[in-house]
Amino acid sequence: MAEPGHRLSARGRGTTERRTPWLLRLLLWAGTAFQVTQGTGPELHACKESEYHYEYTACDSTGSRWRVAVPHTPGLCTSLPDPVKGTECSFSCNAGEFLDMKDQSCKPCAEGRYSLGTGIRFDEWDELPHGFASLSANMELDDSAAESTGNCTSSKWVPQGDYIASNTDECTATLMYAVNLKQSGTVNFEYYYPDSSIIFEFFVQNDQCQPNADDSRWMKTTEKGWEFHSVELNRGNNVLYWRTTAFSVWSRVSKPVLTQLMYKWAKPKICSEDLEGAVKLPASGVKTSCPPCNPGFFKTSNSTCQPCPYGSYSNGSDCTHCPAGTEPAVGFEYKWWNTLPTNMETTVLSGINFEYKGMTGWEVAGDHIYTAAGASDNDFMILTLVVPGFRPPQSVMADTENKEVARITFVFETLCSVNCELYFMVGVNSRTNTPVETWKGSKGKQSYTYIIEENTTTSFTWAFQRTTFHEASRKYTNDVAKIYSINVTNVMNGVASYCRPCALEASDVGSSCTSCPAGYYIERDSGTCHSCPPNTILKAHQPYGVQACVPCGPGTKNNKIHSLCYNDCIFSRNTPTRTFNYNFSALANTVTLAGGPSFTSKGLKYFHHFTLSLCGNQGESGFSKSITAYVCQAVIIPPEVTGYKAGVSSQPVSLADRLIGVTTDMTLDGITSPAELFHPESLGIPDVIFFYRSNDVTQSCSSGRSTTIRVRCSPQKTVPGSLSLPGTCSDGTCDGCNFHFLWESAAACPLCSVADYHAIVSSCVAGIQKTTYVWREPKLCSGGISLPEQRVTICKTIDFWLKVGISAGTCTAILLTVLTCYFWKKNQKLEYKYSKLVMNATLKDCDLPAADSCAIMEGEDVEDDLIFTSKKSLFGKIKSFTSKRTPDGFDSVPLKTSSGGPDMDL
Repeated sequence: MAEPGHRLSARGRGTTERRTPWLLRLLLWAGTAFQVTQGTGPELHACKESEYHYEYTACDSTGSRWRVAVPHTPGLCTSLPDPVKGTECSFSCNAGEFLDMKDQSCKPCAEGRYSLGTGIRFDEWDELPHGFASLSANMELDDSAAESTGNCTSSKWVPQGDYIASNTDECTATLMYAVNLKQSGTVNFEYYYPDSSIIFEFFVQNDQCQPNADDSRWMKTTEKGWEFHSVELNRGNNVLYWRTTAFSVWSRVSKPVLTQLMYKWAKPKICSEDLEGAVKLPASGVKTSCPPCNPGFFKTSNSTCQPCPYGSYSNGSDCTHCPAGTEPAVGFEYKWWNTLPTNMETTVLSGINFEYKGMTGWEVAGDHIYTAAGASDNDFMILTLVVPGFRPPQSVMADTENKEVARITFVFETLCSVNCELYFMVGVNSRTNTPVETWKGSKGKQSYTYIIEENTTTSFTWAFQRTTFHEASRKYTNDVAKIYSINVTNVMNGVASYCRPCALEASDVGSSCTSCPAGYYIERDSGTCHSCPPNTILKAHQPYGVQACVPCGPGTKNNKIHSLCYNDCIFSRNTPTRTFNYNFSALANTVTLAGGPSFTSKGLKYFHHFTLSLCGNQGESGFSKSITAYVCQAVIIPPEVTGYKAGVSSQPVSLADRLIGVTTDMTLDGITSPAELFHPESLGIPDVIFFYRSNDVTQSCSSGRSTTIRVRCSPQKTVPGSLSLPGTCSDGTCDGCNFHFLWESAAACPLCSVADYHAIVSSCVAGIQKTTYVWREPKLCSGGISLPEQRVTICKTIDFWLKVGISAGTCTAILLTVLTCYFWKKNQKLEYKYSKLVMNATLKDCDLPAADSCAIMEGEDVEDDLIFTSKKSLFGKIKSFTSKRTPDGFDSVPLKTSSGGPDMDL
């Protein structure tokens, strides 16, 4: 808390030299200022109010603190006021106010003064302010490391009145400041950094010495004077670091290469060559031609190796300028071991008391470097390579999803008669090296690659131990480890062994290399940038040619900049009968799952805690930027074990860095999700499986970890549903490399479509008929379309249709009757005419007189009909009509005789 009288204005200026010092003006905006408690001196006189001031003690676990009186000069007075209960720890004054410690209340600043409230500002640099510390170290490691470190004692940050400046030599100078924030805050500072040959970095570490994930760690050079920089700080302890290093491979002259084969006794020499039977040291060999320098270096006239200037490359002989349309691929490539490179050191660490010994652990041997004998077989033979930082090629656009900053590749071999071990370790920001990989026993000549994902000062360490038995003897000196080559890419201030094609940009001075937009690859022949095709991503570290665009997996698509494949919670599955559409948006939020309890060898209980995120939105998470995985695993230690109010989470591990694909198949890209791990589904809807991979490669998981999430339709389980682990593998994995989860939810069902409902039509009531739509049972869909509303139509009742039927039947009967009479009448006329014709034909055959006319005159048929029909009844006529045709096919016609006698058939 700032008090009246503090000068808190920021003023400053910068100076420029041949190598300009780095300048700093700092404004720290914290949640609550820190307090320093001092002790009291021997009893003298009672302290006056002007001889002491008040401070707060540190807050306890309940958020309480005490106000105590602290003398300005310890030992001058006594009888200080008793401690009193202080204000709560979350209490703070606003800007423009200060905390009056006497009555513990906020009061406005006096006229002409101001206060930042919860912040504190440093702008007077006549001396190093309280709380700051300045350290120095030597990054140029060689055999005289202790002497070199001593030369760096004066290379520190020096206060210059209204600014503080760093050193300008090859030493590393670090300015540190620690602060404990009661709430989250920010740190703001101005800096002047015009010299790019000095490496300047700013980072923050928490109380676990873990740096924050800030992309702005490496500061940009200032082109227009002083520039402003701001970084957010988390609640709790924060340690601020400002570090500068003038590291360069040009800064030290390489030692002369060997020109003669020589033999020396291994140090320390623990044998006698004068005893009987002792082997004599072989004579030195004849002089031979010097082997070439390492790639990127050239040989001078005095047989020394010097780095080629930027823009050129070499194979170890002469430097050649990169052709137009190319750029140097800077890095370090060591394959000739005539001398130990200047950025490498070797030593021996005792395997018994873990103390460093003043002896060499690795020896150079022309085309390889190998482990020396050491003092005992269980000593660790240490080889360390330090890289100050990394810088991607100019033509490669920064990719937030492809975390690869650089990579280190080395070829090694171990020859062991016992169970030796070779460790490869990586250290970041001068922290303790972390083992990355271990090889036990004899290993044939092979290559290993490690991906570097953080742009910071990095150390690589190889440690070889012949045996783990604590014996101060040397029985296995013939067991050795050999390293043939080491290649580190994208090293800051590195050298180039070749030039790579780059994208060209036309300018007034000609064509120069430029970076392609995100998602574009470089065409080698033309040097132009081309966008990757749809549904592909640019994952290659060197994006040359369309083959650098990798297709996305099933159920995924590329984001706008072609940096990753993602699923937007939408999925479709086609079958011969229909298409099933899914929308998993209701499952997009992060969910957690705890495995069963486990116990350490001492009986302490812990849990494996999983955090899952099913799908994303083009890879841009809406959560904190610290979330970088789809699935994370952490170890939870319950409160009853730790003694705290809440459990402790530790050892976070990423199980799913990238999405491979979404499908209903059980295998994708070499990853299998066995169905027998979970209880079978019973609805006939296949599970939708999300496949993920992790780049976290370990010795047991040489291909990295993989994760599958089965999303199963369960209509009875409301959103978000339930997560479960395999019954046979309580921690989600049966082999430590492949993890499996089952997510059952109603939101995992297909979207409803017209095939999921049917219509029910009611009977006609009072001239109205209703059509109702209902879901098919069981309902196996969610969301999608809604049920159509009930439809009402006008209809006719059964009585109406009965009346219509009777009326229609009556009309039909009448019509049929009329037609029957009509055709009967018509038939009678035809029958009469036919009979006439038959009679005339009979008379002709019997020589009877011919008729005057064969036709029936108009009007004659009426009289004949009357005569004919009067002879028989209606029934008789019908009967006679049906019997007129005889079986032989002829008709029989009744004839009358002239005498009126009986009829006679002819």
